[in-house]
Amino acid sequence: LPPRQSSGAKNFPVIADVDVDRSVIDLPLCAVNPIELVNARSCSEDEKLFNYLLKTCHYLSFSRPVGQNMKYLIRSADGVVLGCLLFGAAAWKCEDRDRFIGWSATTREANVNLLTNNTRFLILPWVHIKYLASHVLSQVVRRLSADWLKCYGSKVALVETFVDTSRYLGTCYQAANWRYAGQTKGRTRQDRHTRIRVPVKDIYVYPLQRNYRDRLCL
Repeated sequence: LPPRQSSGAKNFPVIADVDVDRSVIDLPLCAVNPIELVNARSCSEDEKLFNYLLKTCHYLSFSRPVGQNMKYLIRSADGVVLGCLLFGAAAWKCEDRDRFIGWSATTREANVNLLTNNTRFLILPWVHIKYLASHVLSQVVRRLSADWLKCYGSKVALVETFVDTSRYLGTCYQAANWRYAGQTKGRTRQDRHTRIRVPVKDIYVYPLQRNYRDRLCL
């Protein structure tokens, strides 16, 4: 055999440190409106800031998204960064979600690319603005499908997210009219032998098209 070309190790990109103003922001929502959702990938400095904030401030940290993704910085009317939203690949298989949609194994395999997953949602820990989270979630679903089309040439029909019930109640998703679709089994996508146990998560979904079931079940 020829010599191995790679060690097989994951060479994740280094996320550079960014100087961030961490002054407490304690304001009513009206004081920071209109909120702007900025496509962080459209500017290298914005993307650098996005990556750093998720890595250092989100409890799951961040290295890099897998596959197609959208990165948004949440900015106030005067440009102050308040948080981040990341959308990436949907879960390959999820029993309660698949039942909610009406998927068989065959239609799921054919159409899972029409879903996206809100894999990270971060309101910065020094930002204390009541109703901000649900306001942002309501705003992003109005543009997500169009942004996905512009970036990747196809529209997504449904967005999903998984809320760790050991940490959160999912109140902001409920307030933004996301639909509860069930719970996970407490496993990960790497758990081929049903041995890995992780916290059970509530599943929330939001249809991005009125006829989303027709499109997903073709």
